[in-house]
Amino acid sequence: MSVLPLVFTSGWASGINAYAVVLVLGLLGATGVGEGVPAALQRPDVLLVAGVLFLCEAVADKVPYVDSVWDAVHTVIRPVAGGVVAALLAGHDGSLPQLAAGAVGGSTALVSHLVKAGTRIAVNTSPEPASNIVLSLAEDLGVAGLVAFALFHPVAAAGIAGALLAAGIAVVVFLWSRIRRYLRRRRQRREEKRFATAGGAVPPAV
Repeated sequence: MSVLPLVFTSGWASGINAYAVVLVLGLLGATGVGEGVPAALQRPDVLLVAGVLFLCEAVADKVPYVDSVWDAVHTVIRPVAGGVVAALLAGHDGSLPQLAAGAVGGSTALVSHLVKAGTRIAVNTSPEPASNIVLSLAEDLGVAGLVAFALFHPVAAAGIAGALLAAGIAVVVFLWSRIRRYLRRRRQRREEKRFATAGGAVPPAV
């Protein structure tokens, strides 16, 4: 139970950028700044791979529509990474607490990932790319900052992660309702234009 707040926070962060989670935790553990970081995350080869993949994500995540393709590819990777990191943080190989921690981390990462992917699809409907870049930078900085903060103040970090997750779900619901209304109006305008060109009667608005 004592590691559950850290597990929840790492799961939330893994759903947004799993490579950043591994990289930040590993670097803090390897440099001795943070305590309790699993040795597996501090290995040089793990840090090297996480660093390269983080750079790839940092680029892909800022390009409209490429970010959505990247998110689709990571629909499995992020929840699995969240579960693995959570299980490592819990320790006690094969124990019930470790399995429970993995389940919490993986499921939280999945929800967080779906929120991120849904938000990106909505943002990609905007005509300019600046929103993608700003949102991606905010996600990168937020994940790195909150994961580092969680090592020293896990309960407070978990509260922040929970609030961000709830806010993200609300934002996705709001954005998708706006998008549906926009698509409905655009479809209606096209129908009106087609009928007007054909000389027919304009269908009534629904």
